[in-house]
Amino acid sequence: MIYLDYSANTPADPAVLRTFVETEQRYIGNVNSTHAAGRAAHARMDEILAHTARLLGVQPDELIFTSGASEANNLALKGMARASRHVGKHIISTALEHSSVSGTLTALQERGYEIDLVDIDREGRVDLEHLRELMRKDTVMVAVCAVDSELGTVQPLAEIAEIVKQAPDCRLHVDATQAVGKMPVSFDGIDTMSIAPHKFYGLNGCGILVKRKGVILEPLIHGGASTTIYRSGTPALALAASMETALQLALEQLPKRQAVVQAWNNLLRERLSAYPEVRINSPKQAIPHILNLSVRGVKGAAFQQALDAKGVCVSVKSACSVENTPSRAVFAVSHDRKTAMSSWRISLSHLTTQNDIDGFLSAFEACYKELTK
Repeated sequence: MIYLDYSANTPADPAVLRTFVETEQRYIGNVNSTHAAGRAAHARMDEILAHTARLLGVQPDELIFTSGASEANNLALKGMARASRHVGKHIISTALEHSSVSGTLTALQERGYEIDLVDIDREGRVDLEHLRELMRKDTVMVAVCAVDSELGTVQPLAEIAEIVKQAPDCRLHVDATQAVGKMPVSFDGIDTMSIAPHKFYGLNGCGILVKRKGVILEPLIHGGASTTIYRSGTPALALAASMETALQLALEQLPKRQAVVQAWNNLLRERLSAYPEVRINSPKQAIPHILNLSVRGVKGAAFQQALDAKGVCVSVKSACSVENTPSRAVFAVSHDRKTAMSSWRISLSHLTTQNDIDGFLSAFEACYKELTK
């Protein structure tokens, strides 16, 4: 099997797995318990919070551990929208967002919130002038992804944050799921930011919402004590420890990993562009981990299935998207439904090998000849 779907999920690093098992076995007490085992677990959780916060450049009380980025996005968007409903019900987002953002916005729209989508330029970036035009006195939130999961476009977050801060009652939420661990990410000017460790060789079932001090959220989950008032439930110490390890490794090895991925991306762009029916949809300034393309006249699902039959794993849109619909992200930049329907995504890793690339190119050649004849 040739795995080229690392933007959907990454294999857990052995060090992450060791951390999880060792923590689970060593700390058997509930973090909230007041006996010796509970106090030991609580002390370890405090260490994890402090170190994870340092790695992200934030404060420990600005971290909310969740079950994943989908919950983090829901908590941020619904929590801030409800907390700000006395100010207004206008929200701005983009057509590039993951379904955990777009679906949440749809749910809010059904509850009376007004959603505007800012224009996207041909490179997949937010049109800053249009964002300025959309901003209103009753705008309570702007929600954007740091990196689009289908195209790999890097958004100008500093410029977006500068526009948002001109409205004192407006908050900026950033879905950084595809950014953290793949590029440097700053929390400056951002009010909430979601992170998913399974995108950078951590475990599934855990995530982080970074929430700036002073930002008010209405919780989604109520009940028992936790590490924060914004998310109830018994803290999962071993998962938190595994996130800490995954994040530390990702940041320490970022330059080395990035160089490997960039080399593979350059090679694939060159080789695939030689096919007359191929269009590369990912802009050149996209992160190298994601390469989106279309083969003219062939639906993306058909090409993906043909590659799958040859043992190659790629994806059509993001793994959480609705099947048999055009890519919203590709349509936003191409304005062409056929291109959007024929698009699919290769996502690369520092674990990708020469044999993976050679095997993929051989399978692509065979599928291309078969499907375009």
